[in-house]
Amino acid sequence: MPELIQSPIRIPADGGKVIAEHLGRASTGHEVVSVAHMKAPAGWKEPFQTPEFDEVTLVIAGTVLVDHAGGQARVSAGQSIITRAGERIRYSVGDQDAEYVAICLPAFAPEAVHREG
Repeated sequence: MPELIQSPIRIPADGGKVIAEHLGRASTGHEVVSVAHMKAPAGWKEPFQTPEFDEVTLVIAGTVLVDHAGGQARVSAGQSIITRAGERIRYSVGDQDAEYVAICLPAFAPEAVHREG
């Protein structure tokens, strides 16, 4: 039977970012995949990380920047990017607020993201 997700779980984040997890370990107990709606203010960035999961980022509004070993990818509204487990990456936002959906396989877990610093 289909399961309606009445409302996502808000997960605390630094720098004014809002994370609303619809599916995942924190919200529904799913370990295979997580789906979160993110909103980040202009100029937001997080430390480099080397996650144990693949992550698909679908940008709805603004621009998400992804620093990686080969340079920097600019992901604009209507575009998406996939990062692979074991890649050292850093997410940030351009000069406008950004809104995006993050899908992690397996599901996001704080102990599996390996943020630096």
